[in-house]
Amino acid sequence: MAENGAPRGRSTRMTGRERREQLVTVGRSVFAEKGFDMSSVEEIAARASVSKPIVYEHFGGKEGLYAVVVDREVSTLLADLERSLREQRLHPRLLMERAALAFLSYIDENEDGFRILVRDSPVSQAGGTFSSLLTDVAQRVEEILAAQLKLHSYPERDATMYAQMLVGMVAYTGQWWLETRTPSKEIVASRMVNLSWYGLVDLQKSPTLHEGSKA
Repeated sequence: MAENGAPRGRSTRMTGRERREQLVTVGRSVFAEKGFDMSSVEEIAARASVSKPIVYEHFGGKEGLYAVVVDREVSTLLADLERSLREQRLHPRLLMERAALAFLSYIDENEDGFRILVRDSPVSQAGGTFSSLLTDVAQRVEEILAAQLKLHSYPERDATMYAQMLVGMVAYTGQWWLETRTPSKEIVASRMVNLSWYGLVDLQKSPTLHEGSKA
């Protein structure tokens, strides 16, 4: 007992699962701040107030921890986008609005996670994590576009290309918005859909370049 009669405080030890989650949270923050190459097990351990062997025990090293962090971010973003596109009976424009807003909402609520995805695996790297994720999203959008193109007697083969264009626009706009945070994500989503949707509405079935035209 303490001198004043109150029981002495006792530090509580984390369970293995709690410690693992703590290290994932700390690692996520360090990777977002410094990038994979500039991050170290030493710093992650120091911020978590543990010894380096604890990090190795749970993840085998920096690479293992990073892989867990990235996998969770990819799963979170894909799940959010899948939910936004789940209702096939909705009008295609409404689906596009939901998907754009879901993407921007993920960025808004998971800034560290998004920075990790785009910093170490930029869209320009074909083999990168973010590029692979966008490919998965584009395939889902392609299914929706193909159905609509077929309904209006457009070449279904073009769905793949248009899906890549739309998803690329959203991805790059999202990276820009992450740094500006203005205007609101609702306004940004509405403008993106406005540009893409009205382009699709007036889509030519066999577009060609205008020879001799000047930029």
